[in-house]
Amino acid sequence: MTDTPEAPRQEAQDYKSTVFLPATDFPMKAGLAQKEPTIAAQWAADGLYGKLRERRAGRERFILHDGPPYANGDIHMGHAMNKVLKDIIVRSQTLLGKDAPYVPGWDCHGLPIEWKIEEEYRKKKLNKDEVPPQEFRAQCRAYADKWVGVQKEQFQRLGILGDWDDPYLTMKYEAEAAIVGELLKFAESGQLYRGAKPVMWSPVEKTALAEAEVEYEDVTSTQIDVAFEITEAPNAPELVGAYAVIWTTTPWTIPTNQGIAYGEGIEYSLLPLDDRRYLVNTTNVGDFLHRLAAGDHQELIRLSSQTLDPSGQFNCVFGKGKRLAGATARHPMHHLGGFFAKPRPFLAAPHVTTDAGTGLVHMAPDHGEEDFLACKPLGIDPVFAVQGDGMYRADWAWLGGQGSVINTKFNGPDGPICTDLRGAGALLSAAPFQHSYPHSWRSKARIIYRCTPQWFIPMDKPTSISVPAEPVEAPSFSSEGNAALRQAQGERMLSNAPTLRETALDAIAHTRWVPERSTNRIRSMVEGRPDWVISRQRAWGVPIALYVHRQSGEYLNNPAVNARIVEAFKAGGADAWFGADHQALLGPDYALADYEVVNDILDVWFDSGSTHSFVVEARYGEGVRADLYLEGSDQHRGWFQSSLLESCGTRGRAPYEAVLTHGFALDQSGRKMSKSLGNVVDPLKIMSESGADILRMWVASTDYFDDVKVGKEVLAGASDAYRKLRNTFRYLLGALADFREDEKVAVSDMPELERYMLHRLAELDAELKGVVDRAAGSESWLEFGRYTRALNDFANSDLSAFFFDIRKDCLYCDVNPATGAQTDKRRAYRTVLDTLFHALVRYAAPIIPFTAEEVWKSRFPGADSVHLLEWPEVDAGWKNETLGDKWARIRNTRALATERIEPLRREKVVGSSLEAEVYAPVELGDVDWSELFISATVHKGEWKVEKTTHHKCGRCWRHLPEVTQDGDLCDRCETVLAQ
Repeated sequence: MTDTPEAPRQEAQDYKSTVFLPATDFPMKAGLAQKEPTIAAQWAADGLYGKLRERRAGRERFILHDGPPYANGDIHMGHAMNKVLKDIIVRSQTLLGKDAPYVPGWDCHGLPIEWKIEEEYRKKKLNKDEVPPQEFRAQCRAYADKWVGVQKEQFQRLGILGDWDDPYLTMKYEAEAAIVGELLKFAESGQLYRGAKPVMWSPVEKTALAEAEVEYEDVTSTQIDVAFEITEAPNAPELVGAYAVIWTTTPWTIPTNQGIAYGEGIEYSLLPLDDRRYLVNTTNVGDFLHRLAAGDHQELIRLSSQTLDPSGQFNCVFGKGKRLAGATARHPMHHLGGFFAKPRPFLAAPHVTTDAGTGLVHMAPDHGEEDFLACKPLGIDPVFAVQGDGMYRADWAWLGGQGSVINTKFNGPDGPICTDLRGAGALLSAAPFQHSYPHSWRSKARIIYRCTPQWFIPMDKPTSISVPAEPVEAPSFSSEGNAALRQAQGERMLSNAPTLRETALDAIAHTRWVPERSTNRIRSMVEGRPDWVISRQRAWGVPIALYVHRQSGEYLNNPAVNARIVEAFKAGGADAWFGADHQALLGPDYALADYEVVNDILDVWFDSGSTHSFVVEARYGEGVRADLYLEGSDQHRGWFQSSLLESCGTRGRAPYEAVLTHGFALDQSGRKMSKSLGNVVDPLKIMSESGADILRMWVASTDYFDDVKVGKEVLAGASDAYRKLRNTFRYLLGALADFREDEKVAVSDMPELERYMLHRLAELDAELKGVVDRAAGSESWLEFGRYTRALNDFANSDLSAFFFDIRKDCLYCDVNPATGAQTDKRRAYRTVLDTLFHALVRYAAPIIPFTAEEVWKSRFPGADSVHLLEWPEVDAGWKNETLGDKWARIRNTRALATERIEPLRREKVVGSSLEAEVYAPVELGDVDWSELFISATVHKGEWKVEKTTHHKCGRCWRHLPEVTQDGDLCDRCETVLAQ
């Protein structure tokens, strides 16, 4: 400023006391990490959550039912993202004036907690199986309780407002009683059976797993080609003595082989190689020979002259697979006798393809669902050779007592399986094979399919549960395709005795899914899922509290007995079952000696799938269901689905009106976060360094329906957006210092610029309400990325860069501080600022609740919390499209003027825009263009900018014609000071 031809600084200082300078104690530097814990503590001390329940009592209710996180470790970024989204939604619904309770909860049972306790035992070289079950369960309960306490504090540090004094825990006695009560509803309606069929099994964890507990990773397995000598072939006698070749990537299943499957329409070839003939699928002959050439049997490639026709092509076609009907083969280890000496039948199976292998599939009903289903009609039953730990049982003739079957060396080319097959002359090839393979997401170990007796809920059995005659419509379906699906599903489902699958598909069609594309994901999963395996062979959880008759194999289905079981659980929790007087529970009509007591544990997904019963219905009334479930996209096969199936099986409908799916938090490069990669972004560290509101600003700004990236650069962007919004509030607080209600001006008496800003506020209000209010029917419902961007853009572009910039001269100079006299224009400006303040602090409250509280208390120190307020009163009548179009054109013209002034500023021709004389193609007299451009005089003409020759007012610093020399006052300032 020293090299600009302005009046000396001393002259400007002479009038400093006559100018209004915004003043506020609200600091520019946020210091969130230090302030936020104090604010949160004040909320707790004031009982803010309880006050909200009192204030909103009797209002329309909005229930977001919390999907329970698992109680085993500090929260991670996925937790933070999920909880912040929930809190934003609950706070915004509360802002709308609704009664929006939030009851946080935790999933406390199951394998992850057991696994941690077992790890502690292993460190002490103790055997978990030697510990009394009650003692082990008590340790699991204590472990879960510890982490519930830790996570509770961490979630509250995020600013999550909820019923932290009374959360729901699946291990509370009343919850365990409710869970077993829901199980018994399935039993009483006949939707429960025990059967032996292959299920996903973890040999490491020694239990069955649900689909939601499985993840897939690329692995290297051993692929083998094994020859089975054909002993009978009534439709093709020439096959006797030939060898059927099977290909598999699970060598460990060969010891339980019981047959060979073929495709009736598949064409097979009979290859003469050396002194043997091999039956394989014609399409894959080349691949088969390639595997042989790369393995131990290169000599087999010396084809006889009959193998090739004159063109060099294979000419060994045997015919279609249907000729294999009635054929049998013998197991390569038939010399062991017993099980292995039995003939292996050929059987037609639709799942046999020519995509890979040999077109012949070895059948092990113990270890494949398709194998099980194909063998069952022939009376071929599982043999249960593989134990829960992955070892072959000790009495098994081949490899008895050996394993584990998931060990890569055990299955490898030099392992015992391949070695024995090679010794028997049956191993044709053994080589590495890369493919995707299922793993337990907890232990990260490979899993297997294993046939064991388990309890199931059938998907396709007609039930007695009735679908509501008028399915509940989800509001605001926007897609015609979705509506058509809804109608078609509704017509299909309203039939007699629908199955659980049908009821669930109907419920999906009558639920609003956000984003809408997620409908396809959940529907396809329910359409193709198998029966629900609800039993686990573990210790920590809710038992499957049933009695099975020892002779008939049927479980006891007696309402009186079931009622006593539920009451016992209410009194003593799930532990009551393991130490129960079962005869007392059975009552006088049944003898305990006639019944087996089931001690299997319920799938934890059944636990969490039942939460709607003991959280939503128990707290708000029978038949009440949640307005919204909100979780990550993986819950389409987890909590969303288990809750859907549980509710459909017991109530004939979904437990939710709408479901929101968000993506995952990835590192800044788009990779999954992993400690081994060193790319974990810790929300606890972010809060301790930058504050929770920065993290919340990031969450709210993302397009969270897809996976989102987070890292230093991304968080820096969130910090910058936060800083700008904070500065907007700081300006408002300073500009409204000493504002009085009697200053207010009616809208009709305001200048056009103020009325235009109210128009923009009304537009913003409608856009934000479209995100928040489901009743508005907006397709942008729950898109808080749009909400946050609109709020930030308004604060930055409409206010800071436009309205505040133009009116700062009016704010500073249109008042006499000594007398308080001010112009009507300034009164109108401050009236709009007051309106903006009350609106913006409410709009921001769900996103950055700590800062909103700080802003509110800075202006109204003795007031109640900002979070007790309701949606701002913005008059829709303020919208004026004609005015909006006019001022949109004016803003474009202003932007052009700024572009032309800026080069003169950079070249120091002018010190500020106030020294610029502007010629512009505008109509003079319509608006005060010099005020809009923040320039000296504006003239009508072609675009041109030059330095003004007018002198500078010593008070407002504007360069005006009436100022005769620098430092004198302009007419406006003289008038103000004379008031």
